[in-house]
Amino acid sequence: MALDKPYDDIPGTTVFDADMLRKGYHLNQCCMSLMKAENRERFYKDQRAYLDEWKMTEDQKQAFLDRDYNRLISLGGNIYFLSKIFSSDGHSFQFAAATMTGMTQEEYAQMMISGGRSPDGNRYVGEKADG
Repeated sequence: MALDKPYDDIPGTTVFDADMLRKGYHLNQCCMSLMKAENRERFYKDQRAYLDEWKMTEDQKQAFLDRDYNRLISLGGNIYFLSKIFSSDGHSFQFAAATMTGMTQEEYAQMMISGGRSPDGNRYVGEKADG
């Protein structure tokens, strides 16, 4: 029986819990493998072949190839593991976050400098805005 997850109704948010950990285990381990130069070399030589060495779903592999970080998170990826992908590609956290929000890197940076996004619309459904 699945546990009650009151946090499942936070709009636009995927909580990385034990279920997500299990779902993304092989995906996240693949990401961690990119910390080694020899693995990055093999990965960039033939990305698909490298991903096929891991017990990931086809959906996870395609999202990895597409660098669709939002999709990878929904498929069990943890942002700290996914950072190995974009850093291997020579991109910053800021770059990845901007792509995940649909903003340019400059727009994202300006938003963060200006105090970030408002929490309005990001609360869980049962939460009241006034506290």
